[in-house]
Amino acid sequence: MTHADGLSAWREKLWDAAVAGDEYAATDAALAALDQDISLETLLLDVVAPVQARVGREWESNQITVAQEHTATAVNERVLAALAHHPAARAAAANGPARGRIAVACIDGEWHAMPARILSEVLRLRGWRVDYLGAQVPTPHLITHLHRTACDVVALSSSIPTRLPGAHAAITACQATGTPVMAGGAAFGPDGRYARLLGADAWAADGAAAADRLAAGPLPRPVATRQAVDDLPHLDDQEFTMVSRSARSLVRDVMGGLEERVPAMAHYTPQQRRHTAEDILHIVDFLAAALYVDDPGLFIRFLTWTAGVLTARGVPAGTLLPALDLLDRRLEDFPRASALIAQGRDAVSAAASPTHEIPLPGHGKIA
Repeated sequence: MTHADGLSAWREKLWDAAVAGDEYAATDAALAALDQDISLETLLLDVVAPVQARVGREWESNQITVAQEHTATAVNERVLAALAHHPAARAAAANGPARGRIAVACIDGEWHAMPARILSEVLRLRGWRVDYLGAQVPTPHLITHLHRTACDVVALSSSIPTRLPGAHAAITACQATGTPVMAGGAAFGPDGRYARLLGADAWAADGAAAADRLAAGPLPRPVATRQAVDDLPHLDDQEFTMVSRSARSLVRDVMGGLEERVPAMAHYTPQQRRHTAEDILHIVDFLAAALYVDDPGLFIRFLTWTAGVLTARGVPAGTLLPALDLLDRRLEDFPRASALIAQGRDAVSAAASPTHEIPLPGHGKIA
């Protein structure tokens, strides 16, 4: 059996245990892998991380339920906790070179903490003193921590692009303390394009890349603070501000338009109505994020992903079109927003099957 085959087998063992909700079997599998001379770093990056990524993909394709997704994630978190206290991890932390001190935190509003946790454990193995701050860290509290501890660098993680405005504020605030920032996570776009746009001092695709970059030498210390709007001149048109501040009213107006357009909505249960409103709010939030970074691709990728999620659940992708039409009418005086919606509508139309449209079903599956 090749090394790759061996890793694949361990991933299957961990996957089966995680989906079954058996944290003991999952932990036993991880510890057994260490006994088979798989390094702790390899186990974290090439077994645990891919299994967690598979959890998300299986939910997207409707192969597992929300409950199974939550269960598997919780099991993987327990596996990480067990590995963090394994004697091999303790020995690496105690005997490794003193690289420096790093704070690892998720952006405020970001609850997907596992990538940050995996990064923390990899950095500990590489000799860093790690302050793992966890999910949804408010920026003022992060800054207080930096002042109190004088960390050499801060790593900011985010998986959801709607958190990019908050990420920008956090990056700028950290740099104002003289602390360089490394960004990571899916929110920062393909190849880290939004990390660069928002002024991060470095970007890494995964824990190994982050550790390698930090080992190559210290990140440059920020020499000056910047104002967020000055960094992004396209925000001068105020479209992001107006859309983000009016999100609730936009949802209300779109809901009202759907009720007039689709009489069947009169028979929705309160839960269906709530989920439909949540789905529309996600569309508005991603539109605002795309306006913030001035990138249609962000909005198009979200809508295409959403269309796939709906299709996997037997709901035609075209169900998104009425909401986009109504949102466009409401924002007709906003040229950038209207252009984004038009491109998003084209992407949804391309993904939609040639079936008749039905109203947004309120499954609450967009996020």
